[in-house]
Amino acid sequence: MIKDIVILAIETSCDETAAAIIKNGRVILSNIVASQIDTHKKFGGVIPEIASRKHIEIISQIIDKSLFKANLKFMDIDAIAVTQGPGLVSALLIGTNYAKNLAYALKKKIIAVNHVEGHICANYLENNFEPKFICAVISGGHTSLFYVKDYNSFEILGETLDDAAGEAYDKIARVLDLGYPGGPAIDKISKDADKNFIEFKIPIENSLDFSFSGLKSSVTNFVYKQKNIDFSFKKNVAASFQECVTNSIVKKIFKACELKKINKIAISGGVASNSCLRKKIIIECQKRNFEFNIPDVKFCTDNAAMIASRAFYKYINNEFYENLDLNAKARI
Repeated sequence: MIKDIVILAIETSCDETAAAIIKNGRVILSNIVASQIDTHKKFGGVIPEIASRKHIEIISQIIDKSLFKANLKFMDIDAIAVTQGPGLVSALLIGTNYAKNLAYALKKKIIAVNHVEGHICANYLENNFEPKFICAVISGGHTSLFYVKDYNSFEILGETLDDAAGEAYDKIARVLDLGYPGGPAIDKISKDADKNFIEFKIPIENSLDFSFSGLKSSVTNFVYKQKNIDFSFKKNVAASFQECVTNSIVKKIFKACELKKINKIAISGGVASNSCLRKKIIIECQKRNFEFNIPDVKFCTDNAAMIASRAFYKYINNEFYENLDLNAKARI
């Protein structure tokens, strides 16, 4: 009988302090997330120094809660995984330093995880979805297209040349005075608005790379030129902006499928929880008879379950830090 592999993972790449315990890369024993949204909301975005302080205050409690929820003790854990990057370096350091000290004290193996690869592996949680597939990772810091060849093999096909999709959502939400975070706010008010109110365009549509900076400028300039802005106007602009962004993402996903001659796709990252994007992906996949997976919303935003899932496949591939020279990396 093959022994189950149980991994404790820590995630502190931005403003969520998270810990999870996952068995065999897919079975969730616990998944605890402490969000700082209410703290950063008044600033209109994440303040790195404040995020780091909050991580320090709560990380021990979050790990204890994850163990309690899983009904396990530290001795039951096979390895400790932690997000190494990319992310806010000051926030990442809290997680990596805690994980190193914990691994040293418990004499456990430590696994460093790329946050973006973690988002890809969110598609393995609580289901049987397997490679090969095309995956779009879409969040506040990342907009990338991957060809996932195997559990430990990722080929990047395209990425953002400037702003990530989630960053563009936050910017336009500020312009429209909709609050932070921008993604959920825009998604909510767009549901009963006119998505064809104005046609915004994205210049780079012939490659698999993304660009949202020009779109941000176009929407911002359009709004600032208006004299009378009521809520109906805001809704229609938000819906038109969202239509442009989601159309661009969906188009490139299926273009990547054509390139790699594959009919299996997945999306992940915070923007993957967007209802408009999810609907379009589902409709297009059903039209083409494609296999697809979209993680539950709770696995789209930053969480440690996806980090543990990625770590499992590194574990069985013997990818450990034998000594404790692991360090945070803002960019990977």
